Amino acid sequence: MIGTLILRDLGRAFRSGGAWMPLAFLLLIAALFPFAVGPNATLLSQTGGGLLWIAALLASLMPIDRLIEPDRESGVIDQLVLRAHGEGTILLAKQVAHWLSFGPPLLIAALPAGALLRLEGDVLGTVMLGLLLGTPGLAALAILVAALTAGLRGSSALTGLLVLPLAVPILIFGAGALHFGGGSALKLVAACSLLLCVIAPIAGGAALRAGRE
Repeated sequence: MIGTLILRDLGRAFRSGGAWMPLAFLLLIAALFPFAVGPNATLLSQTGGGLLWIAALLASLMPIDRLIEPDRESGVIDQLVLRAHGEGTILLAKQVAHWLSFGPPLLIAALPAGALLRLEGDVLGTVMLGLLLGTPGLAALAILVAALTAGLRGSSALTGLLVLPLAVPILIFGAGALHFGGGSALKLVAACSLLLCVIAPIAGGAALRAGRE
């Protein structure tokens, strides 16, 4: 059942074009950023890694209003629950599908974006590894916030307020890996990401159940 839900949500993301938006978004930011700060190669290389992390966070939030609410409003989630599929299992499948729809395209886009930002090879490698470890946590965070705000009026305004504080540890350790003890910082990124991946389906499922009562 999980596999079917993953393929369904992933196919919907690709059909709507949402899976290609992170790639275009990241490349656009990387192309425009040098115009904002100037052509200083040293400055670009020092700030480019952090910029890629911020772009990754924003890319994970792009489809947040389409992750849970359409299926909740149309009754799809209720039908799955009636068929003895737990809310946590449903959200786990959505979490995996969300990461597959933006994580790999983001990693692909990071290569030309790194060249545009004049990142050195070792720095770009650290950024790529950090994104590989951190983007599952960002996907889980997006799913959790989408579940918490499902059915609320003006939920799009709440998502940023909820996501940004919770994403700070991943962003700090991810950017810190570029400057201070890359190995240790990447381990902390992986730990934060794993914690979010475990908590999101459980807490998000509880929020969906509470919303129906």
